[in-house]
Amino acid sequence: MKKSKKEKDIQLIFSKKNYILMIIGLLLMGLGYVLMIGGGSADPNVFSEEIFSFRRITLAPILILLGIVVEIFAILLNFDKKV
Repeated sequence: MKKSKKEKDIQLIFSKKNYILMIIGLLLMGLGYVLMIGGGSADPNVFSEEIFSFRRITLAPILILLGIVVEIFAILLNFDKKV
């Protein structure tokens, strides 16, 4: 049985640009989480100042928030405006 033309045409919810922005947002959030890794002490009785580095306290949360903003724009923006 042959499929009709209508069944073959799959309509995606977002355009290619939206999906690219979503991937960029996910990569930014992933990078932010990776930058937060580490800094702990092997001995629980010894305090490590490394957990309060610029990378973990400032840079990583900024990247995560930036990734969330990019995700919101990727979902809300409509690149296929046919007016």
